[in-house]
This record gives sequence, C-alpha cells and structure tokens, in this order.
Amino acid sequence: MNHVTREEALEYHHLNGHPGKLSVIPTKPLETQRDLSLAYTPGVAAPVLEIEKDPELAYEYTNKGNLVAVISNGTAILGLGNRGALASKPVMEGKGVLFKKFADIDVFDIEVATEDPERLISVVSAIAPSFGGINLEDIRSPECFAVETRLQEMLDIPVFHDDQHGTAIILGAALINALEVTQRRIHEIKVVFSGAGAAAIACANQLVKLGVPLANIWMCDIAGLVYEGRQKEMFPQKEIYAKGQQPGTLAEVMEGADVFIGLSAANIVKPEMLSRMRKDPVIFAMANPDPEIAYDLAVATRPDAIVATGRSDYPNQINNVLGFPFIFRGALDVRARKINDAMKVAASQALAQLAHEPVPADVLKAYDIDHLEYGRDYLVPKPLDKRVCPWEAGAVARAAMESGVARRPVDLDQYCRQLADRACSH
Repeated sequence: MNHVTREEALEYHHLNGHPGKLSVIPTKPLETQRDLSLAYTPGVAAPVLEIEKDPELAYEYTNKGNLVAVISNGTAILGLGNRGALASKPVMEGKGVLFKKFADIDVFDIEVATEDPERLISVVSAIAPSFGGINLEDIRSPECFAVETRLQEMLDIPVFHDDQHGTAIILGAALINALEVTQRRIHEIKVVFSGAGAAAIACANQLVKLGVPLANIWMCDIAGLVYEGRQKEMFPQKEIYAKGQQPGTLAEVMEGADVFIGLSAANIVKPEMLSRMRKDPVIFAMANPDPEIAYDLAVATRPDAIVATGRSDYPNQINNVLGFPFIFRGALDVRARKINDAMKVAASQALAQLAHEPVPADVLKAYDIDHLEYGRDYLVPKPLDKRVCPWEAGAVARAAMESGVARRPVDLDQYCRQLADRACSH
C-alpha cells in the first residue's frame, strides 16, 4: 500500500489552485444568443409548465434522474468522530467523485450544520425534490437509524445510509463465498460481532436476510456482550441481538465461532481468541485503518483461516465502493421509490456470483498482479472491474422491478449491455 502523508493529501485537495474534487459542467451548448435563450429565459418556461402539470417530467427535462445528494451533518466522520458539518465536506466530495467515476452519477454534496435529528430530517425532506436519490453519510448512531427510517417513509425516492448498508452488502457477498469455500451451511454458522454501531447492526441485518438465523448472531461492543436486560449503551436496534441474561467478554463469546466480524477498534482481538474458533474460521476484521487483528498475525495464528479487512493492501478488501455507486445506478435507472431489502440482497448475490468469473487482463493490470481467481484470497470483485456495474446495477434494477418499487421498467438484457458500454467508455 502506498502510504499517503498529510502533506500529500492536502496538496492533492488544493492541486493547481482549484480546491476540492468536484465541479459543475454544462451538458448543453452555450455558445450563442439562441443557446442562452434556450438554457435560461425564455426557454426554461416550457419545461417549468410541463413539470407543473406532471412532476414525473422532471426526470425528462432536468438532471433529477441522474443526481444524488450526498448529505452529512459531520457527527461521525470516518474514524474521526464528530468534527462538524463543514469538516465533513472533503469526505462528501470524495463520495461524489466515486459516484461519478464508477457509475457516472452526478452528485451535489450537502453539509447540514445541525446535530438535531429532527432538523436534519426537515432539511433533507425539503430539498429532496431536486434529487433522484439521497445518500446519507457519516451521521452518528443511534440517530442515523431514525433519520434514515423517517426519510424513507416521507420521500418517494431512494434514501440510503451508506455507513450502514454499503458495508453490509459487500460483507454479505464475501460471506456467501467464504461459506462456499469452507463448505459451510449459512443456517448452521455461529457469527460473532465486535462492534454494535450503525455498520455492525446493518451487517447483522443483512446476514439475517441472507439466511443466518438471528439466534446464531452474537454481538459485543465496548461494554462486552449485548445481553438481555443490559442497560448500558443500549438502543432498540441493538436490543434485537441481545443474547443470554448475563455479561460476557468478546473472548468468551468467540468460543466455537465460525465467523468473526469486526467493526470496532484496532488490535482488540488476540491470537488466543482466534484459537477458540472452529476449523477454517472466517475472520472479517474491518476496523480502519488498522483492523481488530493484523492480517499477517491472523494468518500466522490460524493458517486455515479466510481473512478479510477493509484495507486495499491485503486480499479480500471489504470496501463499500463496490456497493453504493452501482446500487444507486440500478435504482435511478428504474426510478425506484426506495432501495428495499430485495435490492440489497440482490446486490450481495450479484457480487458473490461475479467473483466466480475469470478476472480480465485489464483488472490484473490495474492492480499490478499476474493472477487472480476465486478462492480464499478472492471473495469479492475488485472495485476497478468494469463488469461490476452491469452485474450489480442490473441485479438491483431487476429486484426493484420484481418487488414493485420501480416506476420505469427496463429491458434487462438491453439495459445491462448499455451499462457495460457505459462503464467501458467512462
């Protein structure tokens, strides 16, 4: 992994005297007086009146259908905590760059200066008509659950808190394949979580949707086991995963586990804890930048393990860039009213299936490797694989249509061909 210094990062964001990472570029000609008349007054009057009569025509006459709002109040920025709305802007711009690069989706990043969930909900709902979808980002737990749920109920466009569902969808794909490689049945495994925040709870929810029994998921946080009747650090979404009636440590809970999922803090898992796990353990240590146990130490301790992290310098990176651009691409293109469970499951399954396919030469070149094939060290596709867009967005679009939330059905074969062409040309 190329280490990035503070100075390099600051210079990148101020490169060539053009601060930031995004800009707005016109899509229509503006060279003549006639162009100006069409672009503004009097030309804008015609689409205004048409949209007033039929709001769906906003998708035809404006950029609404390819525009996502990336919104944060800065209360949970990456691993940096509550740094305020303005400080979240580099991250929101970064999300915008990824949306554009990987799925050709335009973004306005919006930083809302409030820690009041009700005010945040009010602001987002008021500006929502401008957009085809809302990507919530870096909003602290447990407020994020209510913010997302309320907005989903209020709006008729997709509202998606990526800190929750993005990681969950990629994790789901990786687990599907890890269980296949180790010849396990999803309904028989014991899963232990370290971490019980927004991402961990969304990951657990996704695993339940994929077939892991709720009774088989054990969750620990900074206070230890989440057990029935515990008062400290509890909220309703966490209480769903309470197990037993007494305290317990992470080390105790990992006894006999098939799968460890870390979404917590660096270096809290010790080698002896891995020794308590079953044969061929699946270890997803995803704290960033440093995982719950170092990759090399995990492999040295349990050579029979499948290990994944959130880092790009080790195999099996669980990275949400494999999710949100393509999930929104599929949702936008069928004008979905929401991103529902069926669409999230379809995204996980599509990524899992794509990993079985031979890896093209251009992907190997992009990552400067000679060989890559499905197995213990390759559970999910690489983000720079141009096939991800048609596979995942196509699966999401199909699920949206089949589950009844799509307002604009598409011919899937033709749509996937168009996505492939678009990915290769972008």
